[in-house]
Parts: sequence; structure tokens; C-alpha cells
Amino acid sequence: MTTLSPQPWMSAPESRRVMAALGEARFVGGCVRDAVLGLPAGDIDIATPHPPDEATRRLAAAGVRVIPTGVKHGTVTAATGGRHFEITTLRRDLACDGRHAEVAFTDDWLADASRRDFTINALSCTVAGDLFDPFGGLADLAARRVRFIGRAEDRIREDVLRLLRYFRFYARYGDATPDPEALAACAALAPLLPGLSGERVRAELFRLLGGPRPAEVWAVIAGQGILPHLLPAATRVARLAALLPLEGGFALDGLERAVPRLAALLEVGRDGALAVAGRLRLPVAERERLLALAVPAVAVDLRDDAAAWRRVLAALGDGALFRDLALLNAAASEAAPGDLAPLRALLERWPGVRFPLGGRDALALGLAAGPEVGRLLAEVRDWWAERDFAPSPAECRAELNYRIAK
Repeated sequence: MTTLSPQPWMSAPESRRVMAALGEARFVGGCVRDAVLGLPAGDIDIATPHPPDEATRRLAAAGVRVIPTGVKHGTVTAATGGRHFEITTLRRDLACDGRHAEVAFTDDWLADASRRDFTINALSCTVAGDLFDPFGGLADLAARRVRFIGRAEDRIREDVLRLLRYFRFYARYGDATPDPEALAACAALAPLLPGLSGERVRAELFRLLGGPRPAEVWAVIAGQGILPHLLPAATRVARLAALLPLEGGFALDGLERAVPRLAALLEVGRDGALAVAGRLRLPVAERERLLALAVPAVAVDLRDDAAAWRRVLAALGDGALFRDLALLNAAASEAAPGDLAPLRALLERWPGVRFPLGGRDALALGLAAGPEVGRLLAEVRDWWAERDFAPSPAECRAELNYRIAK
């Protein structure tokens, strides 16, 4: 045991209120690990030996609202002062099938820590900062080493998703050399990956792809022969590596980059892209964005001029899609970040345009309903775009009338 320097989230009134209500409790997992590294804390998780009903009673008595988020698995959420704390009763595993674990509640802190995945995730501390490190997680953090608790194969067989979690944690906390035992276990147990649900795989892969070093880590995954059991078509590591420096000129959220980075890895047709989307059980919006990027209907060529880019922008009606298509094409052509400056400037001042005519305009001018309406409107839209969207609604209507008469 050692001491963790005071953290804002430890001394916050909401934290102290929850910890005082529980009595025996510790902060656990990511908030402790990141505090050791001097990183800002995300979610604040707490463990306690009290069963869920007792934890709920104690919190309610202190005036803390309790949400029964996962009572069956020992978890409740405490809400106070605008903050939420996930509180889980100490557990020990009774049985694991690679996807789900049967657990029993316990008051044994070591037993609970033993069921966690990595040494750096088994850290815990009291509200006073007393830090507990049962498996050498502090030394592993200092060495930038991600290591399973116990035998790596045993931990992965308990929950196969840990195989993917290993690479995500290695990307964020590891150095250039993966732990040999962990790597060997991941390679050996990769055939178990198809048994995981698409939703769980998507969540883990998107956090990996949206985080640091995705190309470097994906190359390690590919080198271990894991891709055939994960995403066989996601092999274009070089294009992903070329994409990353090109993104620097755009203000992009990490998870916002996951779908374009996945598209960069793929070399597939429409059916192949749909198969990837189906395997990952992508929501409709993510599936459509992946299709639009992996099998683009239009290309954004950096060799075009600004007028051509504006025509594509207007046709797409989506500046983010235009940007990502440009980035992917730039990565494929090995462009330099500076090559994207004119396109970035265009996007920054692009006001968006909307074609001013519709079917009612054609009918009002005497055209009978039918396929000719769509064809002539498309011709006038092209005419309008070729003139850099300058013609007014009245001029577009006059052009449509001319074409109808013709």
C-alpha cells in the first residue's frame, strides 16, 4: 500500500458524501489508474463489500438518489450534485463461459481484484488516498507495460472480449513492445472471437480505432494472424497510417474518426462493406456512413479546382462526408497534410447551398407528372452547379421552363 496524491474528484463534496454513506468503500479501476499517470479522470467507479440492497439503504439514508442499473450483477448508480457514481459490490467468479460470468458477492477485496483483467486496472484507493496495488500495477504503469493478472489465457477464456481490450489498453498505456505472454495468448485464442456479439466487438474496436496509435496497433493485430477471425477485409494498414497525419488540420473527436478509420482499412465492394457492418451490428447511421466511405458514389480529388469541389459538396449535402472522402482519397494517394489546405479553407467558409426548385415548380410550368420531372430537374441542377450555384431561383425557373418547351 502507498498513497495517491489528492485528486479533485476524491475531495469533491459529492464523492465524500457517497463514500461517507457507504462507510467501507474504495475508488477502483480507471479513475485510480489515470490519476497515477496524472491524467484527468473519466467515470468515477466505487467498490464496496456491502450487498446492493445494503448499499442502496445506506445511500438513501444519506439523501443520495440510487438508480438500480444492474442490481443482479451487484451494481447500482448513485446520483448526487449532478454527478453519477457506479457502485459495485465486491464479487468473485463462480463460472465463466467466455462471454458471461456467474458471480457471487464477497467481502474479500483481493478476490474482487483477482477477477479484473489487467494489473493496471486492479488498483484501488480510499477517500483518504491510501492506494492498494495487489498485482504490481504501479510498476507496470511506470514501465508502460500492459499485463494480464495471472495467466493471460485464463483471463481471455473467462471473457474473450479481453483479447480486444488488451490491444486497446496497449495502444493507450503500452510502449513499443507488447507483453509476450499476452500477445501469444491473443494469437492462440483468436478463433474464439466470432463467438462474441457484434455490439461488444464494435464498442471495443471503435474505442481502439478512435484512440491513439490505431495503425501501429492494427499492424500488430494483423501480424499475429488475428484479422481472419476478427475482420478479414480490414487489411489496409498502410492507408490507415497515411490517414492519421492528414486528420490533424481538422477538429475531430476520437470516436468521430472510428468509422472513417475503419473504412480506410477496408478494400471491399458494397457486399463486403455490408458484411462488415452486419458483423459489427452497426446502427443505421454508422452503416450508411461506412458504405458511403468504403464504396463512394463520388470521388473528392485533390487535383480538382474549388468549383469542382463545390459541385461535389452540393451534391453530397454533407460537409463531413465530403471531408472524409477527401481524407481517404488523400491517404490513398500519399498526399501531404499541406495538400489539404485549400480544401480545408473551402470547408471553413462553405455556407451550404440548396437547389431552389422542386417537383411542384415543374408541374406549375405545365410538365406532366412522371419521370421527365426528375430528369429535367436533374439537368437544371447540373446547369446551376456548373455556374457555381450563382443563378437565382427565378433564373433556375426560367431555365427549367426553357427545357420543358424544348
